[in-house]
Amino acid sequence: MDACIICIGNRRSKMDDFGPRVYERLAAAPLPAGIRLVDGGLAGLDLLRYLESCSRAVFVDAVDGFAGPGELVVLSAAEVADQCIGGYDHGAGLPYLLRVLPRVLDVPVPVVTLVGHEGSADEQAVRIAARLATLIAGREDKDVR
Repeated sequence: MDACIICIGNRRSKMDDFGPRVYERLAAAPLPAGIRLVDGGLAGLDLLRYLESCSRAVFVDAVDGFAGPGELVVLSAAEVADQCIGGYDHGAGLPYLLRVLPRVLDVPVPVVTLVGHEGSADEQAVRIAARLATLIAGREDKDVR
């Protein structure tokens, strides 16, 4: 099993383009062996298929309400899943996906971490997040947050 960095968001929205911008930065250079990069865009539950074959997944996305404007945040899957407040719709997004993950995978659930950014991101935040996602994806231990 390998690790997967899944960058999600909407390229056409300044407040939601963080994941796609980090994806572009990571795609421009080779990643360490064993780390796969995915442009998750707005795929929602279709992202489950990428989680079936990895032991660690790092999502990169814009966040709202986890930090101050312009700040990066690293969250565990449980912290993100706890934000799921009901049924599935577009607004449920990543919290819903992580909430249902243990119920729908037929393989062991990967260790999942979110690297998020609050608000509009500058290039320095994109660069730091790309490096952070790569470091987390390459970790060997099972309790990385």
